[in-house]
Amino acid sequence: MAIPEHIINEWVETHTGALCDWAYYKLTDEELAKDLVQETFITACLKYESFEGKSNARTWLFSILNHKIMDHFRKQFRSPTDRLDRDPEYFGDDDRWRDDKKPQVWDADIHVLDNAEFVKVLDGCMGKLPVQWASALQLKYLSGKDGREVCKKLNITTANYWQVIHRAKLQLRQCLELNWFK
Repeated sequence: MAIPEHIINEWVETHTGALCDWAYYKLTDEELAKDLVQETFITACLKYESFEGKSNARTWLFSILNHKIMDHFRKQFRSPTDRLDRDPEYFGDDDRWRDDKKPQVWDADIHVLDNAEFVKVLDGCMGKLPVQWASALQLKYLSGKDGREVCKKLNITTANYWQVIHRAKLQLRQCLELNWFK
């Protein structure tokens, strides 16, 4: 039995906002979130006969959407081209930290940002980063902005944002190791 048109129209009108919000929360990519919500409604139309009404429509639609999101992440994880490039200086062939490049454990009682000398070195290292990289780090870590805000402010995609943050942190770390953690 095909889904009655008035039901799918009602579902789209009633649930699209909540589904899009949830998908964006999980994916941090607005276009991808919209695409998966659209696929959710298509699947709901195709599988309407299997909807037994034991749960409400919203619960069923969220279940479909969550499966779409999990499928997306599975596909992304299995595709090596979608993964961040690992800098061979820091990571081995097994994607694990090289022993001599592992991050050091810091004493939680030490507040390096209260140390004027450290702040001077940090500012110098930040100044050596490309402008977009430094801006992304400042917005995310020093201003406490979330990824969505950083993307909007810098006019970059989510994928580009993660690449920028990843590379900026590696370069900043290398500079700090040379100039502070001698």
